[in-house]
Amino acid sequence: MRGEVLHYDEDHGFGFITGADGNRYTFAREDLRREASMAKGTVIEFQPTGGRARDVFSIRAQTASPSADAPAATAAPTQTGNAPVAPQHFGRFAENAPATDLWSYFRRGLTENYFNFSGRARRKEYWGYCLFSTIALIVVVGVGLFVDDAMGHLDELPAVTVGLCGAFVLATIPPWIGLNVRRLHDIGLTGWLFLVVFIPTIGWLIILVFALIPTQARENQWGPVPAGVRA
Repeated sequence: MRGEVLHYDEDHGFGFITGADGNRYTFAREDLRREASMAKGTVIEFQPTGGRARDVFSIRAQTASPSADAPAATAAPTQTGNAPVAPQHFGRFAENAPATDLWSYFRRGLTENYFNFSGRARRKEYWGYCLFSTIALIVVVGVGLFVDDAMGHLDELPAVTVGLCGAFVLATIPPWIGLNVRRLHDIGLTGWLFLVVFIPTIGWLIILVFALIPTQARENQWGPVPAGVRA
């Protein structure tokens, strides 16, 4: 995954990376593929493992040699200073930025975020996962009922339906918990608050309220503002 160094302490060999997925990852000196400068703003590639970045290495920007007909200046000054902004830098992140549609959030929830309990999840990610997981459960129930009907089990215990639904629920518990933890992080709260779900009667209502709160539109201790959110 493509990312950018937020901070690296050379003395202690420890730092933070913001990934193209909008999440923040920690890394240490032993995670570097090769010794290189890891100054703030360095563009890197890495392998995400939960909240840890592995196999980290910096990417050297390739600049084309100027031609005789090319204009002398190719970058415009920023609004906050006179230093030019390299368009290649932002182009690389645009090409590698994660998709922010509902299906992509659901797909990543079952793949790279399956055991991810760090970082942040915006409201769209939360409800996108809820939408497609509900659709998937309906499909699983439909398949189970069809098989049970064909086997003549509907008049008794629909064993296939119960088995398929049980397997689906068990398989989706880790990403569901991780999603709720990241949603709490996104609004500036600790993920341990997800334990309120075990409060009888009102636990799920409290979780619903947390899920509806807008994203904290600034970087917090759990990472930068998720991709696609206007800060």
